[in-house]
Amino acid sequence: MEQQSKDPLHGKRLDHILEELVEYYQGFEKLGEQINIKCFTDNPSINSSLKFLRKTDWARKKVESLYLYVLRQKKKEEVRKR
Repeated sequence: MEQQSKDPLHGKRLDHILEELVEYYQGFEKLGEQINIKCFTDNPSINSSLKFLRKTDWARKKVESLYLYVLRQKKKEEVRKR
């Protein structure tokens, strides 16, 4: 029997994570308020942000951490709706 990873980031591509965060925060402006890095605040785009995040471990860790927080928030919202 195959055991599935309990890591919520397992199998998630960075571009998917970034797109989901941009959607959740309704654009780069609000995302840049959450994580103040230049690729989100100065002429942002998915492609330029991905280039930066793939080269910069500390920034990628912040994005992944925020993504995990957003997943928890979405789960809480789901539970409240029931």
